[in-house]
Amino acid sequence: MAADAHVREIVRAGDPDRYLATLYAPEDKRPALFALYAFHVETARVRDLVREPLPGEIRLQWWRDAIAAGQPTGSPVADALIAAIDAYRLPVAAFEAMLEARVFDLYDDPMPDRTTLEGYCGETGAALIQLAALVLDAETAAGQADLAGHAGCAQTMTGLLQDLSRHRARGQCYVPADLLAAVGTDREAFLSNDDDDGVGRAVAAMLALARDHFGAFLRDAPTLPASLRPAFLPLAVIEASLDRIESKGVDAPAPSALRRHWLILRRATGGW
Repeated sequence: MAADAHVREIVRAGDPDRYLATLYAPEDKRPALFALYAFHVETARVRDLVREPLPGEIRLQWWRDAIAAGQPTGSPVADALIAAIDAYRLPVAAFEAMLEARVFDLYDDPMPDRTTLEGYCGETGAALIQLAALVLDAETAAGQADLAGHAGCAQTMTGLLQDLSRHRARGQCYVPADLLAAVGTDREAFLSNDDDDGVGRAVAAMLALARDHFGAFLRDAPTLPASLRPAFLPLAVIEASLDRIESKGVDAPAPSALRRHWLILRRATGGW
């Protein structure tokens, strides 16, 4: 169907790692996974589509209303998501929390501390992994919440590092204030062009935090049930991405599409 193809294309173009990961999921689970990931793409890029916060708030409220109503909307992504929520009894509260977290993206407010950053990662990246796990195997998904939490933090923090220059250019700082203080700088200096050393120290601290969560994920990843593996497959590229940022900086190109596909394939067939 054209609507299904549209949803898949949004994921392929906007989140290629999750697109590839979904191809390793059972065929009957893929439409729901693509719907989840298309929703993630659409809501994560709201800030990029608006010039002021209010239109962004309106877009996010539209999603809240559509999910709460649970009725056809005419939007291929929303309708596919509503169908997935209904078919797999996905918790609406998780989507409400995800949308609330996305409100932060619309403003240039400081990220106060590490705990708040981890909460943001939990309500966005980790929640998405857990929802995908519920689609794949609801009976075993509940036991993987901690693993999903660390995975989501590692993945989201890696993405924030990759987008750091773009965020700085528009006055956004996702690096927590307590972390900035710990490395001898602050938000104002971080956003200016006058403290390259401070920015470098902040990047190193964020890298260390992302690696902490990735290490926690790796410790328990060998116990991950094979049925849930597709939800976690995008983590296959995290180490290579962090290594590249550490060696070449936040503006370094991501690992090539071929390498990313190979890394995902290796974990899809052999696990961790």
